[in-house]
Amino acid sequence: MQPARLKFGDYELDTVGYSLSCQGRQIKLERIPMELLLLFLGRPGQLVTRDEIVEKLWGNNVFLDVDNGINTAIRKLRIVFHDDPRHPTFLLTVTGRGYRFVAPISAAPARAADAERRAMLAVLPFENLSGNPEQEYFSDGLTEETICRLGQINPEQLGVIARTSSMAYKRTSKSIAEIGRELAVDYVLESSVRRESRQIRITSQLIRVKDQTHLWASTYDRDASSFLGVQSELGRAIADQVKVRLLPKAGVAAAGRTQDSSAYDLYLRGRYYWNQLTPPGIQRGIEYFEEAVSRDPGYALAYAGLADCYTMLPITCDAPALDILPKAMAAARRAVELDDQLAEAHSAVGSIKLWMEWDWAGAETAFRRALALNSSYVTAHRYYGHLLSNLGRHAESADEMKRARDVDPLSPIMHALSGRLMYQARQYESALEHLKNALAINPDLWVVHTFLGAVYERLGMFEHARAGYQKAFDLSAGNTETIAFRGHILAQLGERAAAEAAIRILTELSKQKYVPPCNIAMVHAGLGQVDQALDYLESAYQTRDVRLTFLAVEPKWDALRNQPRFQALLKRLALPSDTSPQSLSNAGTPATLAAPSR
Repeated sequence: MQPARLKFGDYELDTVGYSLSCQGRQIKLERIPMELLLLFLGRPGQLVTRDEIVEKLWGNNVFLDVDNGINTAIRKLRIVFHDDPRHPTFLLTVTGRGYRFVAPISAAPARAADAERRAMLAVLPFENLSGNPEQEYFSDGLTEETICRLGQINPEQLGVIARTSSMAYKRTSKSIAEIGRELAVDYVLESSVRRESRQIRITSQLIRVKDQTHLWASTYDRDASSFLGVQSELGRAIADQVKVRLLPKAGVAAAGRTQDSSAYDLYLRGRYYWNQLTPPGIQRGIEYFEEAVSRDPGYALAYAGLADCYTMLPITCDAPALDILPKAMAAARRAVELDDQLAEAHSAVGSIKLWMEWDWAGAETAFRRALALNSSYVTAHRYYGHLLSNLGRHAESADEMKRARDVDPLSPIMHALSGRLMYQARQYESALEHLKNALAINPDLWVVHTFLGAVYERLGMFEHARAGYQKAFDLSAGNTETIAFRGHILAQLGERAAAEAAIRILTELSKQKYVPPCNIAMVHAGLGQVDQALDYLESAYQTRDVRLTFLAVEPKWDALRNQPRFQALLKRLALPSDTSPQSLSNAGTPATLAAPSR
């Protein structure tokens, strides 16, 4: 495979960046001459016939004056190289046959900037050509699966935009140039899938954004029971085109993937529902993942998906973590046992250790492992950013969330969580900027309004805060956290009766279902009822309320921080105890990390 940079004479060609320079000065070269130069450099010293040039640059079935086109392209190359055709240094004409590139070619020394700059690829949503809306899960799932596969190609040289941002272009009318500019990518993969009866046809084409060149295209016809290797074929072909070196395992079916098309179909359905991030969607996702591993007990990806669904239940659905933890960890550990090279599996372990086991060191190890395997896996970036922020390591957290947004720039949840973590760092103006970006992408995401309310509260904009919490409540279908935050701001506004009513609502609900104790503690803290708030925080510890992960950095707990019981709880959780605003803003990496005492 060609090196990324080739040197000949005083000239240097960046084959990835598609740019030519002479002694450091950039030289403008049009598409056809550039493609011709790449063809010559790929066959140094060899005869390249005019027929081969036609096939490479225009295809066999072209109705153009190709002879004139070749002559023009050769003339432009000779002008650039100041090459005399009678005494050529670079291009030798073989009369009646073609041309030979005769200058010595060598690999140019790598530049520091090249090592830092990796190519970026966006996989656009696979277009469903089946004419059946019920097949959307299949085309969407195939998009996500392809993104995951491509993310495992050399992550140091190729970054892949995450699913959320790619899916924003479903059925888009935007041009490749517009998409490339908005996502800041170098390449775009366009694909379609037609699934009829037992036959599947997938068509893909790789487009270079810079000049709209179609670098590669292929069609795959498969029986529904034997198409599972298509993603690997796509990965190999794209990797070759963007000139990256495959990892040793890239293009080889990983142990954790299935050869059972029915199990794969169930996995795609599970991911489709998990991505909805709603309580009904998560429950449907669990059902499909469980059915997938029932059909194929060796399917590591499905176990990782099952673990992800379980972990989301306490976060979004007020499910009791003590009931969820054994199921979630069993699924995640099974995924790792089946395929230790799967980023999704290690990320699932890290998420469980973060939210339910409170094993900060174990979570960090798992997230680092996941990102080493696939640096484009945005879920691992997101939760790792959470972990760093909750430990007071805000500068590192901000860097991690920047990486997440680079991979997933159009994700409202990514901008919302960036705002949340800036809020935890007491950087309220920065938090507001991130949250407004999230709002512009999706004004109906309830967590955005919750975070906005929290920021407005800290800025003293209480009416804005009240409106934000109310909007979050209206959009969340009654999530108890929105009730708690609304009760807290009512207490801050002196509306004690309304705040006490919120406590009564939450305690009555707790007789019917699990209500996270942190939510009730939050309203008591707002009312200045210190002992009651601390009692509920103790209950939160006993029931493994996932909201305790924020205890060291949530500003709403500031009024309790000097209480011995609060400090003792931080110590049991192995969270930093010095949580003054100044220490939070400048916090660095602690020397050691420990798991909480049991």
